Amino acid sequence: MSRSTPIKIILIDDHPLVLEGIRSVLETFGHIEVLGAAPSAKEGLKIALAGKPDVVLMDINMPEMNGIDAIEVFKEQLPHTRLLMLSMHDSREYISTSTMYGASGYLLKDVSTDEIVHAIEKVASGGTYFSTGAAQALMADKPKSDIETPLTTREQAVLLLVAEGVSNREVAEKLEISVRTVETHRKNIKKKLGISTTAGLTKYAISNGLIG
Repeated sequence: MSRSTPIKIILIDDHPLVLEGIRSVLETFGHIEVLGAAPSAKEGLKIALAGKPDVVLMDINMPEMNGIDAIEVFKEQLPHTRLLMLSMHDSREYISTSTMYGASGYLLKDVSTDEIVHAIEKVASGGTYFSTGAAQALMADKPKSDIETPLTTREQAVLLLVAEGVSNREVAEKLEISVRTVETHRKNIKKKLGISTTAGLTKYAISNGLIG
């Protein structure tokens, strides 16, 4: 079923050549409207809040706030906007964590323009899309132990505060996220580390040198 209005999209990538290259190509498609492009998640969020895009195409490795941490911010403030990650990394951890946080798809940067457009269309219509390399990474054998799974930078920040005895509400205020998001982070941290109690998290943080 075709749309009666163009798919509104915002591009976020800290590499100018990549950003302008994708933008110039997408602007040749009549059914896609590029609302703006930004070199960081924070700048991209400002454009998104003003334009209410259907899709945000976002890189993962960026300064200040990486793409994975940015997913939760976009989902909280723009719940109806779909997030499509674009990365050179085919790491299973990156892909699965992006999906867990709310991304609707994951593309590797070596895909063709036609595939990027197809992914945008699929995600904008409510579906999900993973490029071949990303899908293969997801299908690969899981790590033997969840303890080997690294925490995201945001999860590390939450763990540090929790280990210091800070309440969920205080963590939310310090990190400028909702209490519900903090609770989700705690759940994911416990699952990844195989630890079920707050005392256990504190012990882990101390033994790993995160706190004195």
